[in-house]
Amino acid sequence: MRFNEKELVSLSRQPSEMAAELGMRGPKKGDVVKKRLVKLVVNFLFYFRTDEEEPIGALLLEQCRVEREDSQTFSIAFLDEAERKYLFECDSEEQCGEWVDSIIKASYEFMRKNLIFYRTEIHRLTGKDPLEQYGISDETRFQVSNGLQLMSRDTSSLQEEKGPQKIGPS
Repeated sequence: MRFNEKELVSLSRQPSEMAAELGMRGPKKGDVVKKRLVKLVVNFLFYFRTDEEEPIGALLLEQCRVEREDSQTFSIAFLDEAERKYLFECDSEEQCGEWVDSIIKASYEFMRKNLIFYRTEIHRLTGKDPLEQYGISDETRFQVSNGLQLMSRDTSSLQEEKGPQKIGPS
């Protein structure tokens, strides 16, 4: 996917959902853990040298898997390159949990599943499609992929899971 560098820098300066100095190790074999300022803005995870204002990199948090490695460490791996992991070290178990939870909720796919779930619930309770008034109720992106009503298994990723946390298609 291509991005305009100026737009990404501008986005990195927007208010963040979370920001902290974390230990970060890149996906290359010889990479070592370095302190980085990490900022979550919408569905991008920007990382900066601690003494610089412009990001040195950004991860688009789509089609990726987030996993707790241990109590204070989590990783992000992308589904098309699962062997390449970015590792993040937090200061506490609580901070690690907050980062994992926020990153999972930042993905477009998570938000889409939430929209479909609540759309189905509102329709079940009221008999009306809440998207109809906006003229978007027939758009493919708001439909359940298999064409069936949402079942509880389709929304399992919306609830807190035990074990590996993931972002992306189920």
